[in-house]
Amino acid sequence: MTTTIDTTEAKQKALAAVLECEPEELTLARFDHYGLAVFELGNQEYAIGTDEEADEAADENIRQSVWAFNPSFILGECGLPFELEDAFRAYQEKECEGANDALLALVEKCAGFDKFALHAVQADGRGHFLSSYDGQEREAGEMFWYRIN
Repeated sequence: MTTTIDTTEAKQKALAAVLECEPEELTLARFDHYGLAVFELGNQEYAIGTDEEADEAADENIRQSVWAFNPSFILGECGLPFELEDAFRAYQEKECEGANDALLALVEKCAGFDKFALHAVQADGRGHFLSSYDGQEREAGEMFWYRIN
């Protein structure tokens, strides 16, 4: 009979090792971070996942935040003239999060979301999208972790 290692437990152990604490000191949060498991240590929160999970989480963050991207990045990825930059910026500033659906539709039609997300991660790294604390991605064995507060 084969036993499957609980991935939550594996993540907890990997994170505890890099944070130099006991696994029991880490509490699994009642929420996730774009699908990544979140553990709390005191008042600090850490998201952790596999390489594939981190890719999916970064994609989800990007999907939800296209409205906040630099207009020149969106224009460049979509192959549109940079003369539209001021108009894009004004639209983003006026609509904020409300601009996301329209800009996401534009990205999907012109560039393809997967290509757009890949280029965003190549430009800034996954940590930029997943670590609101310091923008850093760190390794914990075969896992990747992010401080989120």
